Amino acid sequence: MATITGIQPRALVRASGGPRYAVALAVDALGTGLLRPFLLLFGMKVLRLTAPVTGTAMTVGIVAGLVCMPAVGRWLDRGARSTVVAASMLVRVLGVALLLAAPAGHVWLFATAALFLGIGNQAWPAAHAALVATVAHGRERDTALAGARALRNAALGVGALLATVCLAGGTTGLRALAAVTALAYLAAAALAWSVHVHAHPTEAAPAKDRDGEPAPRMLALLAANVVYAFCLNVPEIALPLVLSTQLHASPVWPAAVFVANTALVVTLQVPVTVLMSRLSRRTVLALSGVVLAASYLGFLAATSLGHGWGIPAVAAVSVVCTIGEIIYAGSATALVTALAPAHVLGRALARFQLSTGFGLAVSPAVITTLAPHGPAALWGSLAAATLLSASAVATKKDQGTRLSGCCPRERAGIRARQPSGDGLE
Repeated sequence: MATITGIQPRALVRASGGPRYAVALAVDALGTGLLRPFLLLFGMKVLRLTAPVTGTAMTVGIVAGLVCMPAVGRWLDRGARSTVVAASMLVRVLGVALLLAAPAGHVWLFATAALFLGIGNQAWPAAHAALVATVAHGRERDTALAGARALRNAALGVGALLATVCLAGGTTGLRALAAVTALAYLAAAALAWSVHVHAHPTEAAPAKDRDGEPAPRMLALLAANVVYAFCLNVPEIALPLVLSTQLHASPVWPAAVFVANTALVVTLQVPVTVLMSRLSRRTVLALSGVVLAASYLGFLAATSLGHGWGIPAVAAVSVVCTIGEIIYAGSATALVTALAPAHVLGRALARFQLSTGFGLAVSPAVITTLAPHGPAALWGSLAAATLLSASAVATKKDQGTRLSGCCPRERAGIRARQPSGDGLE
């Protein structure tokens, strides 16, 4: 599908699930960009909840959403693909509907809405990766996953920009944002379901026997991924915190760093993933840890420069951190899909998403706890933990031959089809 020197857009879209699915991803991400950055404001401004109560309700909702992942994994292992993706979008429609129905001061409805939003946000990555792994294989699959991430980040950015404009409307504007988000999720779910991708196990063993076989444990990879996932919150949490409290920078700087991060992911995710295909996925994932750790040490050095040179130095090092994030995102899920046997792919991806979700859930608390103790405590700890994780990834030996960049069109134990009937999975 793609080479180091050229990427064919049509082939990339086809390997990612087709044009309708690509549109579904873009619409879904656009809706997420409209609401997710301002969910805290919705709770505070529209429902008149206090900041601690709103934040706690959101955190509880996100963490509770992880509980659904084992069930999602088993659903995927029964062959469902586009139906699970659509369901992850529909459950968020319910979450937004509860937001709009919640009266002022009603924290439990807000928490329930956050729970449904959390379930959808946690279920979607595993369902999407399983769908792409069913229609694309080998390095084509890796590039398709990277392309979807670039498309999603672009749509998220556009949604956030549109939402910023709508915020001038106050509480009415926030309610309008929520309503448009629900419509976007609904449209995206319909488009995703219409793709009708379903994987059919080819083994003769009954489904209950396949369900009883455990997914690969991948304990070292999952533990390392918890630490790796911290990098996803560095532009949103760690850098704004450091720039504002330690370097006393203007709010323009954190915003510029975040915009640069999004732009780099959109433009470089696919080319970097294709470039890294020269190496094994495990090597690339270990390399991403080294790059991330180097960026953390760079932040430590930059903050030591003080207010003057420290601010632009942090912004410059953030580019290195984003490159590490791009390498990580292009190799981590791809490695899981390569390691897992086809008939337990769903459960393997669900476990991986659990580790990612846990890392994203605890990283704000860890970062905000370490930051007051100084740059060395924050960046030194992150660098040491990430290097340790990279070492664990690099030294773990893979079982079997599933890490090969080339796979047969029919993956062992699974084949994909697009049914001509009603598409029910």
